[in-house]
Amino acid sequence: MRDMALLILMRHGQSMWNAANLFTGWVDVPLTNKGIEEAISGGKEIASLPIDEVHVSTLIRAQMTAMLALAQHDSGKTPIFQYSDSEDSMSENESRMAQWAQSNDSGENTLPVHVSWQLNERMYGDLQGLDKQETRDKYGDEQVHIWRRSYDVPPPNGESLELTAARTIPYLQSEIMSSLEEGKNVFVAAHGNSLRSIVMQIEGLSKEEVLKLEIPTGQPIVYEWSQSGWHRR
Repeated sequence: MRDMALLILMRHGQSMWNAANLFTGWVDVPLTNKGIEEAISGGKEIASLPIDEVHVSTLIRAQMTAMLALAQHDSGKTPIFQYSDSEDSMSENESRMAQWAQSNDSGENTLPVHVSWQLNERMYGDLQGLDKQETRDKYGDEQVHIWRRSYDVPPPNGESLELTAARTIPYLQSEIMSSLEEGKNVFVAAHGNSLRSIVMQIEGLSKEEVLKLEIPTGQPIVYEWSQSGWHRR
């Protein structure tokens, strides 16, 4: 077991709705060409860092980012998506898929990729698909700013950052931390708000401090974890 492990966080590259200035949330849209370039560039920055497992959201923009970034990695390992075989929560077809998708290789040249809805972007509710400027014109700059940047005020029928943290932090603690404690180096590709909540937890930011935190697209954030705590590179 290693004394120190790495946690690499990366927000997805620019999506088509980022470029169109639309609220996206859980709407599943892909990357733009610029977003593809950002993912590749971010991947080159972490190409030499050891990675043992990968965690992504269910949304294609995060998954595209992870795969494009890992295609640049020096290890040459193949990312393989993992499917749960829990019979309690799966249909017969899903269970069969989980069984058939299993690789029989030694695992030395592959990277397990875990998909989790807990890492999804915050759900923007009634704002999803709306133009951001038109929404400001309709509701006012101050109201839209509160919906977008406050910690505990959600948009109509959507999630606040506080509600987003209520699913991301337990996942960090139960799934990601357990791997780090085993000495595994973990790469997470997710979203602006899901990653803001994780960084808030790691760095011990206050509710006020996290409101100023920006997570840029396609740029890796690297932490070292050991029994003595966290260190940001």
